Amino acid sequence: MINQETKERILEACRIEEVVGDFVSLKKRGANLLGVCPFHNERTPSFTVSPAKGFFKCFGCGKAGDSVTFMMEHEQLSFPEALRYLAGKYSITIEEEAPSAKMMEAQSQRESLFAMMDFAKNFYVDYLWNNDEGIAIGLSYFRERGFTDEIIRKFELGFSPDKWDGLTSSATGAGYKEEILEKAGLLIINEQKKYDRFRGRVMFPVASLTGRTIAFGARILKTDPKSPKYLNSPETEIYFKSKSLYGISHAKKSIVEKDVCYLVEGYTDVISLHQAGIENVVASSGTSLTVEQIRLIGRYTKNITVLYDGDAAGIKASLRGINLILEEGMNVRVVLFPDGEDPDSYSRKVSTVELLEYLTKSAVDFISFKTKLLLSDTAGDPIKKAGLIRDIVETIAVVPDAISRAAYLRQASTLMEMSEGVLIAEMNKIIRTRNNRQTEEQQTPVQNQAGEMLDRIEKQYEEEQLINDEHSTEVHEEEIIRILLNYAEEIFPLPDFNKYAAEDPAKAKQKKKEVVIEKQELQHIKVKDFIFEILKTDGISFTNEGYAGLLAEFANLITNETDYNAQTFINNLNPDLKPLAISLVTPKYELADWKSKGIIVRLDKDRIDKTVVDAMVYIQKKMANKKAMEFQNEIKERSEVGADIDDLLAHYQELINLKMVLNRITNTVINK
Repeated sequence: MINQETKERILEACRIEEVVGDFVSLKKRGANLLGVCPFHNERTPSFTVSPAKGFFKCFGCGKAGDSVTFMMEHEQLSFPEALRYLAGKYSITIEEEAPSAKMMEAQSQRESLFAMMDFAKNFYVDYLWNNDEGIAIGLSYFRERGFTDEIIRKFELGFSPDKWDGLTSSATGAGYKEEILEKAGLLIINEQKKYDRFRGRVMFPVASLTGRTIAFGARILKTDPKSPKYLNSPETEIYFKSKSLYGISHAKKSIVEKDVCYLVEGYTDVISLHQAGIENVVASSGTSLTVEQIRLIGRYTKNITVLYDGDAAGIKASLRGINLILEEGMNVRVVLFPDGEDPDSYSRKVSTVELLEYLTKSAVDFISFKTKLLLSDTAGDPIKKAGLIRDIVETIAVVPDAISRAAYLRQASTLMEMSEGVLIAEMNKIIRTRNNRQTEEQQTPVQNQAGEMLDRIEKQYEEEQLINDEHSTEVHEEEIIRILLNYAEEIFPLPDFNKYAAEDPAKAKQKKKEVVIEKQELQHIKVKDFIFEILKTDGISFTNEGYAGLLAEFANLITNETDYNAQTFINNLNPDLKPLAISLVTPKYELADWKSKGIIVRLDKDRIDKTVVDAMVYIQKKMANKKAMEFQNEIKERSEVGADIDDLLAHYQELINLKMVLNRITNTVINK
């Protein structure tokens, strides 16, 4: 168990922009940084990182938190796992306390799987370098492929013993259970026997974004018609093929710097390009490209260059991936290597300069590539050519940006020698058909027939909600908490409340005057003290559970006479309250530099007295309105039975007078 002092050192060392920047491409926007949210699918960035406050906030999906929260959410880590990752990132030595038996029992299966995969990786690496079989077969193979010892160690390549239980016997001897080996996909258990999944193969560890081993790819070196050439880990609780990219942990920084990602097919392609000095490269790990993989790349860049070898049949089979890339709003270019070459072989034949020059000069947009690739198949046949044109237009139709679509259509018109107007008409027809199909899939026959009825019910419900929420104080509770979070320690001069009461022709009752006078005597006061005095004096409690929870945390500060610090306060909050607090201290918009244009904009802090007083007066008005409504109902009930109502009328008049005073303070008029 990590002790409290170590936790505090980790939190102090963390820079939110560095932690998030390892996973999301961030760009400067005023005092903050902006990027595409990694927690939901979006094309327009709404994910904000505040270096000054140490928090992130997405205004699209609502996710918010600090560095630890980000790692927990993004990598699905427990709190201790997230702390360990950050400690490693900032080279902080972890000091631990002995965990209790209950804590040991509570360790998640995910942690066990990660530990098991890490053990297996180290076992295979050690076997490659320190065992005669590993050296003779595995290490020799990698060196023959042209891999340097440095690159072999960088990618932690290994070798699995050609034994039925090589890994299993070592793992169980180290205390791991066969159950966890099986769940990690490393051990196969059936009715006949138990045996290692990987035997006599060179091993390629597949890592998560943070570099933790989550799976393996394995290649057999001997000829065996009964065994597949490549064998991959099955999906587990920590490994999902469709969401993983080989090499992403090594490539993400370079992808951001170069603003382009090279996409290849195999493990050795990635490794060879790294060895050649090109690190912004990933592979789809032997699976067809998926939307999740494209979105993962999209966190770092909008530009993908797909590298194909000279196999035309294989290229045609994988063209679907280009459509997926375009559909996600990405820019895609294609590089075709000479016949018989692939990224691995070509990178070993030429220098780094020559390789980069080839990648730059040979990269073409998808229309030129697809047209050149498929046009030869038409062989002067107008029907086949029409089919090719339709295929190209269907690809353009998936591009979400209208301007990009128009540019692509113009280019296609020139390459295909076809009227641009005809292509536009065909594309519009494709888009209409697609949209109609989506609408039909989303609406059932019952929904189509009962649409008007549902609209009426929804409208009636909204009207009822407006009536029910007439006296809701939730919006004012939010404003009060926002003010506390941002300005709790600010000191401001109190306005002369007495003058508002003196202007009241009906005169407020003496009791209310005394309360106002009592407040006036304070002269200057801290924001937090003023707010809590009003809340206590008027007996106001919050109805929203989240705002009430944050108010209670502030009450503890005042009780303990502790000075308020926003970052410390939020870091120590209950995880359920932390996102709400961060949302309220993170502005959605950055104010433009109006000062340089000679325009002075007054902010909350510049008029803190009005900001705070108005917030409290508005919630007092809501409470007064609610109480007045209750008196009205009770007066009506008593009148109907002939009971005395003089005391109620007196209290009701007090509320009316109070409302007049409150309205004067906020420069408003009574509307009911």
